[in-house]
Amino acid sequence: MSTSEHTPIRLTCPKGKKIYFASDFHLGSPDNQSSREREQKVVNWLNKCTDDAAHIFLVGDIFDFWFEYKSVIPKGFTRLFGKLADLTDHGVGVSFFTGNHDMWMKDYFKDELNIQIFDDRQVYYIRDKKILVAHGDGLGPGDKGYKFLKKVLRNKFTKTLFSIIPPHWGLSIANKFSKTSRGITEEKKFLGEDNEWLVQYSKEVLQKEDIDFFIFGHRHVPIDFPLSNSSRMINLGDWITNFTYAVFDGEEMELKKHEL
Repeated sequence: MSTSEHTPIRLTCPKGKKIYFASDFHLGSPDNQSSREREQKVVNWLNKCTDDAAHIFLVGDIFDFWFEYKSVIPKGFTRLFGKLADLTDHGVGVSFFTGNHDMWMKDYFKDELNIQIFDDRQVYYIRDKKILVAHGDGLGPGDKGYKFLKKVLRNKFTKTLFSIIPPHWGLSIANKFSKTSRGITEEKKFLGEDNEWLVQYSKEVLQKEDIDFFIFGHRHVPIDFPLSNSSRMINLGDWITNFTYAVFDGEEMELKKHEL
């Protein structure tokens, strides 16, 4: 079961420990060789995080497509799974926020890897900071067509229909759809305050509650945007071209690039 967005979660970040955020690995795309190379870079980054990580957030589109049949999951990603299992076995918390490419998750990550799955935004208290985390798709003004499609795709009946299709056919169809979707959502530059939907969304939230940091994926562009003197919106970028992530030490949030 996914955790509700309505109950804030308090996370512990002991002195000397850090919280890491990354998104949009799009593993599985565009081919096996490229995906394997990217997966190894992700694992190398996770290895670097191991010594001081208190918690790691994977903020959506970690896979270019994901669907869990009753007894079948997409093949591959063994190195990532092994590293995530090692982290959680050693007490590092890991949370996974589903994105528009890997929204069809069930209980595999929870049962096998001890990772919490979130389908919607979630607010966290970490020390004296309040942090909102979400993948970012469908938030803010505009994009009404996608918002409608998102409701259809997340519908239980739609998932059931898809599960009837044999895995070989279903995954082939879904991979073609993911390539089309990725081409639509990728933007290569910051569009300006008035045209960035996630900036607008963050400002709307700030009118109702105080948030120190908004953390999103989805846009594939590293963005660190000041919303006010006490609030910032950070987009994590991607691991296709930018290899960027955010790290929080309990006081400061920093957007960084993984050195390859």
